[in-house]
Amino acid sequence: MRPVIPYVTAALLFGLGVFGVLRRRNAVLVLMAVELMLNAVNLILVTADTTVRAVLPHSGQVFALFVIVLAAAEIGVGLAIVLQLYRLRASVTVDDVPLTEPAVDRAGSAVDRAGSASDVAAGSAGARAEAGR
Repeated sequence: MRPVIPYVTAALLFGLGVFGVLRRRNAVLVLMAVELMLNAVNLILVTADTTVRAVLPHSGQVFALFVIVLAAAEIGVGLAIVLQLYRLRASVTVDDVPLTEPAVDRAGSAVDRAGSASDVAAGSAGARAEAGR
């Protein structure tokens, strides 16, 4: 068996997965691209196991099974996060996801991280005074 064809196929699959991760904005499509990359790794592991005589028999196939288990766990956790994001934001666009939580002062109001709670309170008092004029 010539291992060139599976290796080239795996490289193309992995490249397509990398392109999908870097280019896509939808979180579900990013997860699909990650799965494509993991399947490319599985193809390389199984091909290497059949072509290279290793000290441990069937070690590539065992590693491929571990990758499959890892992929199943990743999809379970990833889809749970995406569904929760959709419930909160009504969108699964990766660019719109805030990476930090807004700070909350003791009164329970949201505070911008650039300013303190007193700055926000003074600004709202000034806005109310100008609205009364």
